Amino acid sequence: MDWWNQESKEVGQSLGTSLENGLSIEEGRKRLAEKGKNILQHEGTDSGIIRRFFAQFNDFMVMLLIAAAVISFGVSYLNGEKDFIDSIIIIAIVVLNALLGVIQESKAQKALEALKKMSAPKAVVLRSGKRAEIPSEDVVVGDIMLLETGGYICADGRVIESRGLKTEESAITGESLAVEKETKNFSKETALGDRKNMVLSGSFVLGGSGRAIATATGMNTEIGRIANLLAEQDDQETPLQKKLGQTGKTLGMGALAICAIIFVMGIMRQEQPFNMFMTSVSLAVAAIPEGLPAIVTIVLAIGMQRMSKKNTIIRRLPAVETLGSAAVICSDKTGTLTQNKMKVVKISDYGKQRDEEKRQLILTLFALCNDCRREKEKLVGDPTERALAEAAEEGGIKLEDVQKEMPREGEIPFSSERKMMTTLHSMGDGTWMTVTKGAPDILFDCCSKCLEGHRQVAFDGSKKSKARMQNGEMAAGALRVVAVAFREWKEKPDLRKKDTVERDMVFVGMAGMIDPPRPEAANAVALCKKAGVRPVMITGDHVLTAQAIATQLGIYQKGDTCITGQELSAMSDKDLYSAVSHCTVFARVAPEHKVRIVKAYQQDGSVVAMTGDGVNDAPALKVADIGCAMGKSGTEVAKGAADMILTDDNFATIVEAVKEGRGIYDNIRKAVHFLLSSNIGEIITIFAAMCFGWATPLLPIHLLWVNLVTDSLPAIALGLDPVEEDCMERPPRERESTLFGGGLGSKIMVEGMMIGMLALLAFAIGHIYFDQEKMYVTGRTMAFAVLSLSQLVHSFNMRSEHSLFAIHPFENRWLVGALILGTLLQVGVIMVQPLATVFKVAPLDTTEWLVVVALALMPLPIVELEKWKDRLLDRKGEGKELVS
Repeated sequence: MDWWNQESKEVGQSLGTSLENGLSIEEGRKRLAEKGKNILQHEGTDSGIIRRFFAQFNDFMVMLLIAAAVISFGVSYLNGEKDFIDSIIIIAIVVLNALLGVIQESKAQKALEALKKMSAPKAVVLRSGKRAEIPSEDVVVGDIMLLETGGYICADGRVIESRGLKTEESAITGESLAVEKETKNFSKETALGDRKNMVLSGSFVLGGSGRAIATATGMNTEIGRIANLLAEQDDQETPLQKKLGQTGKTLGMGALAICAIIFVMGIMRQEQPFNMFMTSVSLAVAAIPEGLPAIVTIVLAIGMQRMSKKNTIIRRLPAVETLGSAAVICSDKTGTLTQNKMKVVKISDYGKQRDEEKRQLILTLFALCNDCRREKEKLVGDPTERALAEAAEEGGIKLEDVQKEMPREGEIPFSSERKMMTTLHSMGDGTWMTVTKGAPDILFDCCSKCLEGHRQVAFDGSKKSKARMQNGEMAAGALRVVAVAFREWKEKPDLRKKDTVERDMVFVGMAGMIDPPRPEAANAVALCKKAGVRPVMITGDHVLTAQAIATQLGIYQKGDTCITGQELSAMSDKDLYSAVSHCTVFARVAPEHKVRIVKAYQQDGSVVAMTGDGVNDAPALKVADIGCAMGKSGTEVAKGAADMILTDDNFATIVEAVKEGRGIYDNIRKAVHFLLSSNIGEIITIFAAMCFGWATPLLPIHLLWVNLVTDSLPAIALGLDPVEEDCMERPPRERESTLFGGGLGSKIMVEGMMIGMLALLAFAIGHIYFDQEKMYVTGRTMAFAVLSLSQLVHSFNMRSEHSLFAIHPFENRWLVGALILGTLLQVGVIMVQPLATVFKVAPLDTTEWLVVVALALMPLPIVELEKWKDRLLDRKGEGKELVS
């Protein structure tokens, strides 16, 4: 129903309620029983720890590992060996991975719950003609809501009485200014933010009082409509999730292909099918990096802990790195880029250069005609009046002092029809003064005089023209302008005669105010642009206000465009996709507009981050690649829809998150580089041995030990590498970029072949020169040791594309620790007899260990030569570009 287009009496009749007495107590109970509680149905509830645990297994590579464990168990059982160590290790690492995911998600959920401080508010309604305070969830359609300053509005309603009623609706409409409520009708086409005869659930009363008929409750309210819109948006996979999923499937399919190839090769050579099947399974185990899911989870968890120390709570682990690939940050204005607090930024008169004395008079009059009050050393009240009072106090004028010196003896409250407020003050000598503030255009016409120095002169056409011009210039700069005037009386005036009191006044000056940008926001925007990240403002505010703030912050520059919600509604998706490439400001937008905007940038191929704090931001937060909600000012709906929460509500924190995200992605890439080159080495070792007709150099338990233990330690340590200094000077990654871009795939293959050949060489030396019983035990032991230790050494090559000696080689103390601990573990399983028995290896003597160490250190000089060759080719390429 278009309640804003109907008279109050019509609304009351339609809803079956009395405007004077409200609903009866019995009718209120009946409607509550029929229509249900006035609550929002939560789109998603906690799925429970068991369900979240099993959700961790929904991954192709994890499923393949479980299948490998089951097959290994079955083969061992059927073979009568009763050796299930391989299956146990595989299942253990899969379960560990799942537990890590659940633990981190639970920590994030607890941190989120700690932010929820709002308790269920109460509502004051008329029931059977009497004032009744009831839980907000018991309000029903037709209730007459009594609205007072500071009260919470818990249902949508049609205003039937307004005594200076002002509400704060930024969480729903995005409008940062207080909304002055009226009782008159508005046309059916009136936009939500301009329906001044309606109050909205989820908003607050900032000033005045009034009454409204509840027209919608629960999911039928505007906030409920947003909740429905939110439920329609599917959760988006992050770029990292997609890349790892693709990598896992590729590796899994590759592993199956290798199994088939080796099995066929063995059959063609007339090997025993069972032995070839076991060899094939061993090779599959070597091909799949069993520890990769756990390693990535741990690296992300570490990043999550780092970011929590920088005022960022991560709700979903893969979101940690997503901001690092963001190409566009769509940011709400109110409370995110701005302080969500009006501030006086300009004071002027009718155009002449003001003096300090005149300024003090203007501030004094604004302090007198002001309803702000002090609570616990803080000024509270309407945002506009609070801004004027704070400006006065910054000018050395104490609110209580001037109000005590010139006590208020009466007032004419503000009304939206008059657009003015007047207070009456005793001068102490038997005379009186009225002070009036209001809309400049209205107040100018009520003034016949103005001040020049200490003299009152005629406020003639010329002076009024200058004042109007000054007002226009301030308004064009997106300032909200309030004018002030006074009139002196020898006798106490009758305030009931408004037309007489608010006439023939003396115009003094104007104050221009705005919701100012956060001090650090401009630097944050500049850093985003330097990093190739495009900031875009999306707000429900007026286009002039939005453009002015965006210009101050550097978001809007010459050549950029602004699009309003009305213009956006008229655009097709195709037109919008074309328009977003030039637009940096979207103003007067609705929640569904924000979703379209985010999707338009995503269609363009950009990874999109969305920041916001209001309920109206929630759908866009959910549909974005990563949603960032504000922790302090953010609504619970916004926090629930977001991937991460900025606990300090600071846009600059996003820059740190971008930097940290890029560093985390780099570190994950290092870990993947390390793990896959190591696993390729294992494949080469076994595959080459098969081609040569040799015995298997490594047993399945050796491969599992290397993959899940020896490899895991340095991979985790690489995840703790410091963020590179130049990470914010390069452009963001493209949405479709792979983990293997920039030549990483070829490097993995070359380095994998290097590790495989070193292990194979150790096997050959051990078998030919030291394997006295010719049972391959010493050869396998040396291959096992070289494979493990060479990978530990190789991890140091991952730290930088530059030479290892161009950086501090031991700066990452965790990597040094991984090298020491990994070496001790590897030596332990070989030299400690009970462990050697389990791993089917033999202790090595001094000579054999010297050979192992020599081969294990070879990755350092080999990769240094590879890096030197790459640098040489890069310099040649740069030289050719300069010549051309």
